[in-house]
Amino acid sequence: MTEQSSSRIDQSAAVAGYASALDVEPKGPTVMNLDQVSVYYGDFRAVRDVTMPVYEHEITAMIGPSGCGKSTVLRSLNRMNDLIPTARVEGSISYMGVDLYGPNVDPVEVRRRIGMVFQKPNPFPKSIRENITYGPKIAGIAKSEWPALVESSLRSAAIWDEVKDRLDDSALGLSGGQQQRLCIARAIATKPDVLLMDEPCSALDPIATGRIEDLMQQLKDEYSIVIVTHNMQQAARVSDHCAFFTTEVDADSERRTGQLVEFSETTRIFSNPSDERTENYVTGRFG
Repeated sequence: MTEQSSSRIDQSAAVAGYASALDVEPKGPTVMNLDQVSVYYGDFRAVRDVTMPVYEHEITAMIGPSGCGKSTVLRSLNRMNDLIPTARVEGSISYMGVDLYGPNVDPVEVRRRIGMVFQKPNPFPKSIRENITYGPKIAGIAKSEWPALVESSLRSAAIWDEVKDRLDDSALGLSGGQQQRLCIARAIATKPDVLLMDEPCSALDPIATGRIEDLMQQLKDEYSIVIVTHNMQQAARVSDHCAFFTTEVDADSERRTGQLVEFSETTRIFSNPSDERTENYVTGRFG
């Protein structure tokens, strides 16, 4: 873990006022670890037995056909599934060696440290400035720090030069690509350690997609990134490690449950996968 990311953890714990169970050093090169994770909605098991690491300062991609549980697993990494009354997670998801679903861990603090960018750009119907300061305000960061935080977040998201003279204009007036970069800036304004991205380029044109991909490569020096994408070329371009998911059909109920088939370095997934199902998917034989 870098000195800078360590300082983010210390600072955020002090700001939030937590005697937080999350304030520990990682025990290796991973920032998160999933161990036999299954996610249920009521009695339906949406995804089962997922075991994989998330390496620090890398981009980890999740690929696979629709309905295979990629986004479900992604949302479990910052406890977004808690917002669904019937959802529950079994197994272990650890962050910096601590169980994210432990009884002493506050899910709001989890979501501050593990930020998320959604498929469709979703800026608040507020000014550009207010979009960035929303999270820091809730976190209790002093108002005197907001101007510097606004600039640094927008610079990190490679959009400062485009909006610096219109910070009080509505964020809804930005283009789709600009809105998505604003949402990335909003996510990193609370100084997280991990960024989750759920198909962040699916609604964007190729030029905007290229800018977001370039931005991800820059951001991984500061953050660990997990991305869900249906675009295999994108996964191959941007990620360091890749997880391939597929579905299995229950013979009795005909319900589909997602499962992790293979996790490895991206170059291996796309050139020499160990499972035939992975090879069939990345070569376009199914999916």
